[in-house]
Amino acid sequence: MSTPPAITIAGAENAHQSFKDSFSYSSYLRLEQLLAAQQPLTDAHDEVLFITIHHVQEVWMSLIIKELTGAMAKLTAGDFEPAMKMLARVSRAQEQMGAAWEVLKTMTPADYLEFRSAFGKASGFQSWQYRTVEFLLGNRQRYMLKPFAEQPDHLAKLTAIIESPSLYDIALQALVKRGLLSASALRSTYDAVTESHPEVLAAWLTVYRNTAAHWDLYYLAEKLVDVEDNFRRWRFNHVTTVERLIGHKTGSGGTTGVGYLRRALEVVLFPELWQVRTEL
Repeated sequence: MSTPPAITIAGAENAHQSFKDSFSYSSYLRLEQLLAAQQPLTDAHDEVLFITIHHVQEVWMSLIIKELTGAMAKLTAGDFEPAMKMLARVSRAQEQMGAAWEVLKTMTPADYLEFRSAFGKASGFQSWQYRTVEFLLGNRQRYMLKPFAEQPDHLAKLTAIIESPSLYDIALQALVKRGLLSASALRSTYDAVTESHPEVLAAWLTVYRNTAAHWDLYYLAEKLVDVEDNFRRWRFNHVTTVERLIGHKTGSGGTTGVGYLRRALEVVLFPELWQVRTEL
């Protein structure tokens, strides 16, 4: 029987082979350093999966922080169009983060118990990037700073964020600039969860009842709802993943685990944007 001819794919014949004077794919992305961070503490097969999923989450959060802070700066300057693009990108990144839980769910409780004790008190509750995202979106409580007491750089950055306007505060400032909201309805301190305000609800009602006249504000509002919707979905997937793995045991970081995570689901970041739907 004759050997079939080798199949070649046209177009790759002149692909670069030497990278002495340029980046290669690996060197540009620093893949060796990235992959070297996967350092399991045990021989358990699924520990690498666990580390990988959390690395993926942190990488996406890094991008989300960049896009949120960029959008906040653009909104402050009244430059809505690039801010909308950045918020749309946040939503797409959040979807990828949510999908990552589906991969982690292939790990069973027995798989997890093979290595859970190895990482001690380490917990996602201590993620300074997650806390940054949460603070930028407006879920702020002072006790959330406590896990960073021994990390002065992160503590300083998080404290500065918690004492500054959130994404939603900046959106409300845009309503004031348009004459739709009194400045007295804005918060003067920012270190707590946003509470619903009747004047803010009335301002958003004006926007939603005349979208043609306030299209950019209306579009902003819907982008904010997209972000919170995806944030809730991520949290819900997180809760169900944790419950599948450890049930109602105490979390490794010292929280009540599933109980704490379920209460976190009740936090509403942009309350009036959800209430306005009932009032229309």
